[in-house]
Amino acid sequence: MSLPKDFFTQLEQYSELSNREKTVFVEIFGNGKSRVQVTQALNISESNLSSCLTGIYKKFSINGSGPVKETRLREYLQKRYSQQKPSGSPTADVAEDDIDALVQEIREKVKPSIKEKCGTMRVLDMDQPVELTGERGIYTNVNILKKTTKRRRVKIGQLLQKFDREREDFNHFGFHEASEERLPGLQAVQHQKKLMVLGKPGAGKTTFLKYLAMHCIEGQFLTNRVPVFIILKDFAQDPKQLDILQYITQQLFICGIHNSSVKTERLLRQGKVLVLLDGLDEVREEDTKRILWQTRKISEQFHTNQFVITCRIAAKEYTFEQFTEVEVADFDKEQITIFAHNWFRLNCQVKAEIFIAKVQANKRIFDLATNPLLLTLLCLVFEENEDFPANRSELYKEGLDILLKKWDAKRNIERNQIYQNLSLDYKEDLLSEIAFTTFEQKDYFFKQKTVESYIAKFISNLQVANLEPEVLRLDSEAILKSIEAQHGLLVERAKGIYSFSHLTFQEYFCARKIVATLAYENLVHHINEKRWQEVFLLTVGVMEKADNLVLLMKQEVDKLAASDEKLQHFLEWLAHKSSSFEYFYKPAAIRALYFEMTLDSEQNKLDNTLGGDSGNTLDDLDNALGWDSEDTLDDLEVDWLLNEVITNTLFINDDLDTAFFEGLDATDILDETIDKSSRGQAFIARDDAWCNIADIDDFLGKAIDLASSFQSEFKTALQLLKDKLNEAIPEWQNLFEELEEFGEWWEKNSQAWTEQLTVLMIEHHNIGHNWQF
Repeated sequence: MSLPKDFFTQLEQYSELSNREKTVFVEIFGNGKSRVQVTQALNISESNLSSCLTGIYKKFSINGSGPVKETRLREYLQKRYSQQKPSGSPTADVAEDDIDALVQEIREKVKPSIKEKCGTMRVLDMDQPVELTGERGIYTNVNILKKTTKRRRVKIGQLLQKFDREREDFNHFGFHEASEERLPGLQAVQHQKKLMVLGKPGAGKTTFLKYLAMHCIEGQFLTNRVPVFIILKDFAQDPKQLDILQYITQQLFICGIHNSSVKTERLLRQGKVLVLLDGLDEVREEDTKRILWQTRKISEQFHTNQFVITCRIAAKEYTFEQFTEVEVADFDKEQITIFAHNWFRLNCQVKAEIFIAKVQANKRIFDLATNPLLLTLLCLVFEENEDFPANRSELYKEGLDILLKKWDAKRNIERNQIYQNLSLDYKEDLLSEIAFTTFEQKDYFFKQKTVESYIAKFISNLQVANLEPEVLRLDSEAILKSIEAQHGLLVERAKGIYSFSHLTFQEYFCARKIVATLAYENLVHHINEKRWQEVFLLTVGVMEKADNLVLLMKQEVDKLAASDEKLQHFLEWLAHKSSSFEYFYKPAAIRALYFEMTLDSEQNKLDNTLGGDSGNTLDDLDNALGWDSEDTLDDLEVDWLLNEVITNTLFINDDLDTAFFEGLDATDILDETIDKSSRGQAFIARDDAWCNIADIDDFLGKAIDLASSFQSEFKTALQLLKDKLNEAIPEWQNLFEELEEFGEWWEKNSQAWTEQLTVLMIEHHNIGHNWQF
């Protein structure tokens, strides 16, 4: 027979047990769980459980070995309970039924209050609150990192292993999380009775806590507990200065629960409450010690209940011994997609798809979207204009304004201003200084001491600064921690190693510094470095007028071009080639066309910017350069056609390899027992190969027809090459049977055939050079 839980807590031996021993004691001897169930529920090993039981038996003076001890302790407990139970008192079973009935009664009473507090969310510039759960719910499940990133002990070199050195860019600045073990937020709460949920500003901590309350009260999670949602800032500032137990009692009384003090304590003693404490970091400095003491007291006194606390990851330097710390992970691609569909659900799902496509197409915007708060901003911006601003610096500035001032201000949060002498402008100047210095040195990660030295140098130049070295050092450390905790713009990626929270913000502040100090000449020195591309764009976006910068960029490009012998040789050829014949059109247009033709050939591209149907090449030229199709363009058209021939030959080998991959032959391709995707891929590749071959034959024919009558030797040589190709080209109706044979011919002869064509193009038309850019 089970015994009431409050009976165990009244035993004198109970107070002598450690917290872990108390939990094991109640689970096995009160709840009747097996050893296996307890190890799983408490996430402890069998050896740890045995150690706890040894301590329990010792406190109760139980002798013996093995199962005998457990039997003797159960008999002892039953005897003690029988001795103290008054005559006519309800049995333990009835008591258990009674507490379950009380839980359900109070759940119904607090349900309206929980829905009022936790059922909606409204942030930033929302016109009205949005529902959190249900059919119209915006909530997207969060993931939890079991190990907080700031406690990791890795070196900068290990962090940089995820860096794409060729592209000099991060796929996602939160990449470190990808290798960390994740689990759904609900699962983390189920595994741990005491949980401290840490996260960056805007990571979704409060929303997660609200969701827990709603999920519980709606009967989908911890249905045998009463959820209590407490905003710690409001609790701390309550003029009555209640303790948490009294505060909970007051909240239940407001919900219409009579005799609330007795019922509250009974619920807590029976472990029937889900205590949700939100925003430990939002408590004022003068209230912090009292709230910490209150939180420790209630979590230890009523330890069988479920406790979840949220706090910004760098806000306070303390730990709760009995709480497990976890971190809210950034949103991944799937979560961003779900959130967008939820957001645009009531308006238009097509808009959601467009939003998702645009976010994923721009890695900087995608990086911002991994933060739920900034993702909400993106949705608000997109909802109004159905696009993002062409000037992305405006979007980034709005995001930074939210993190630097609006997010706390809108929720009336007063934080301890450790760096109170720094105005908003000074904060932005400081971040700009750090961003420019680190970005210029290619420091995407930097040691804590390094960034503190940058801060110390900055504040030492302010008139309000205390220049004593030790004070300066302490101030610099405090400012760094405040920037991380209050704004989340600098984050600790590992023990003592920092970076900007998003590469986008580092680039934006770098651009801001350049504009503020007019350091444009410094910027243009990086014009041929890809990693500076976004800084150039953001700098132009921040500037009121960018004429001088564009002029400096042109001058720098001219210097680079003048110092490159190969490029100079190419430009000389381009000028000579484009002036070798006369048309009534701008020479720049002709140069641009030959430049494009050269790039297409060099980069092995069929899809060039002139585009169009390959069979209407003259029309393409008309549209691209704006001339009349009545004009005589034979020489230029021949050049264009021959360039198309060379470009098409580059793809035939790949098409043929794909057409006959995995050893499929002409018979296999028609065999329906072969995998459909394999057959389909072979069909497409064979069609592409035949189309490329047919285009080559067609282009050669047109080039021969258009070639000048004075180029008889050239026309004859081209015709011979065309004839060779025609002899091997299969007929369309015999494509499957003969394409394999053509592939063998092409493998043996294509190199020599292409080289002969290239020699003719260079000798007679001065095109087809191998520039090897």
